[in-house]
Amino acid sequence: MVENYNSINTGRIISPNQELNRGQKSGASEQGDFKNLLMKSIDEVNRLQAEADQATVNLTTGKTNNVAEVFTAINKAEIAFKTLMQIRNKLMEAYDEVKQMRV
Repeated sequence: MVENYNSINTGRIISPNQELNRGQKSGASEQGDFKNLLMKSIDEVNRLQAEADQATVNLTTGKTNNVAEVFTAINKAEIAFKTLMQIRNKLMEAYDEVKQMRV
């Protein structure tokens, strides 16, 4: 059985040759878009972890016997969480670099 995996949505990818049209968006809306992207990613990771927890409960209570499905749910949640943690780490590194800049 092949299952579609929902990845963390990274929004629209911009190619290096594609010009950004900054005149149409204000700085506040760009910040809101980034914030919304992060919040959606966090919500997606939370949803995957809740599904993994429910699958584990269903396996232990005998509601399901499909061990592969439970392991798949757990692995999806783990990969999503690790990805989100790497994004957080990169953001913190960037923040530290900006903080150390001399003005």
